[in-house]
Amino acid sequence: MIEVSPPASDSLQALAALLDLSRRARQAASARELGFLLVNDSHGLASYRQAALWLADEGVHTLSGLVQVESNAPYALWLSQLCRHLSASELDAMRALTAADVPPELAQHWTEWWPAHALWLALPLDTAPSNNPREVGAGLLLVRDAPWPVPTQTLLREWADTWWHAFRAVHRPRVGSLQGFMKRIKSVFKRHPGRSWWRQPAWRWSVLAVAVMALPVRLTVMAPGELVPGHPVVVRAPLDGVVDVFHVQPNQSVKKDQPLFGFDEALIQSRLAIAAQTLATAETEYRQTSQQALTDAKFRPQLSVLTGKIEEKRTEVDFLNNQLTRARVLAPQDGVALFDDPTEWIGRPVAVGERIMRIAAPQDTEVEAWLSLADAIALPPGAPVNLYLNASPLFAVSATLRYMAHDAVQRPDGSYAYRVRAALQAPTAHRVGLKGTAKLNGAWVPLVYWVLRRPLASVRSALGI
Repeated sequence: MIEVSPPASDSLQALAALLDLSRRARQAASARELGFLLVNDSHGLASYRQAALWLADEGVHTLSGLVQVESNAPYALWLSQLCRHLSASELDAMRALTAADVPPELAQHWTEWWPAHALWLALPLDTAPSNNPREVGAGLLLVRDAPWPVPTQTLLREWADTWWHAFRAVHRPRVGSLQGFMKRIKSVFKRHPGRSWWRQPAWRWSVLAVAVMALPVRLTVMAPGELVPGHPVVVRAPLDGVVDVFHVQPNQSVKKDQPLFGFDEALIQSRLAIAAQTLATAETEYRQTSQQALTDAKFRPQLSVLTGKIEEKRTEVDFLNNQLTRARVLAPQDGVALFDDPTEWIGRPVAVGERIMRIAAPQDTEVEAWLSLADAIALPPGAPVNLYLNASPLFAVSATLRYMAHDAVQRPDGSYAYRVRAALQAPTAHRVGLKGTAKLNGAWVPLVYWVLRRPLASVRSALGI
């Protein structure tokens, strides 16, 4: 049969319809709008009874004449099986089909759903030529009663390629499940036959991943920290007693020899009065005995005993005077008094040597951090330390590591940690006692080690290797 070419006016109309559809495809704002345009408005290029858009990762996406596709309907399930078969078969990217061209289990429902003739247009995932689609990402099926002429197929092929380009620009596969996410990952690393090995996405992504993981970064750890006095003078209880009064308030500036606090002196003064009276009695007895010894020699041996008694009582009086002086504690140097609420100390018995307060110079401030056992990385002296205070999280207090303790000590919460001290690089306006998070910077390591250090340590601890 000799095929008659369509008149020139029909060809111009078809070309104008193709250009109009291409323009509308470029202006479409969503994948749903593009799908509706393909299956419903392609009538301007060729007449058909029904059209279906099938996506490899979603199934039947759009059907002509329907607003929404019911994916579990028998027709949609059969159509998905047919499109999956056509995409997996070694067929041309564009082919006219009948029921005889599909397997019997699919052909038996052909007459139930469709007319005699169908046109399959495969849409490739990559930019391969149309006659060699490589891996099919989607497909368009058009069915009608009459056969498909070759010029009509060529026109629909051109329209499908233009539409597919616009669709891939706005459509992204749904990632609503693990399977969808894995498909997205596979699409990124999918191999493209015909390309050189160094142009394969998997190779390029692998090289990029290795390069990124090899980037040198600072090995950093985080630890709770605070501002503490650098070299404070600790004021301890000079004697056993009860704190009676405080002459200063917390964080108050004090001068050297300024009274800080005092103990209850009533007991000391009573003991001092008794000791002084006993000393006076011993001295009176000594004078009487010395006068008697002038006339009676038997009193002379008692003089040495009385002399020792006097010295003993005099020593006791001196000791109590000293205790009375020490009960009034003075500031050993200029600075700021650091201690808790005075009302917590007043009336409280303390033992000799118990710490009551500290006197720190105003600018003598350091950073103290507590590094957990799992984060005890190698930190050389002078390593950078940044303290992000809770009261001022946007501005870090910069310091350099002064020392890190060799032995871990138990913290109030029961955990063990290493004490870290860092000297400030510049004076800060923040007061002592503010807490925050300290960032300690160690050596330069590859990014992969920075990422996997803690997981690998956990795995080794769990497996014992």
